[in-house]
Amino acid sequence: MFKLLPFFCSIVMILSFVGVMHDQNNEVIMTTFKTGSSREIARYLEQGVELNINGNQGEFSKNQAELVLRDFFKKYPPENFEIVHESNSGEQIKNYIGTYTSMGDPYRILIKGRLIRDEMRIYSIEIMKY
Repeated sequence: MFKLLPFFCSIVMILSFVGVMHDQNNEVIMTTFKTGSSREIARYLEQGVELNINGNQGEFSKNQAELVLRDFFKKYPPENFEIVHESNSGEQIKNYIGTYTSMGDPYRILIKGRLIRDEMRIYSIEIMKY
């Protein structure tokens, strides 16, 4: 029985680490959208990013995407943001659906990213007014 104790402790530690990484990625997304910080979001963007903002879509470089998001946040300043759904596609692909509120209007935000070295790298953001 005591021989299995180190094995079970290892499993608990690994699961705790995975839970911490999950919480950190959620916290990063929550914070960046709640504050409307395009600069902070850009830290987590891939070099090429797909953006779709109210039907205006395109493929942008990381720097261009930061400017587009900065314009969005200036035009629609954040009041609130919350993640309403999270899903995984495989071990590395993460999808988040959130509700963003600006000037009393709700927007649905779909964020697609992948984990690279335990850090979220966003490759697609879709923002649509409800």
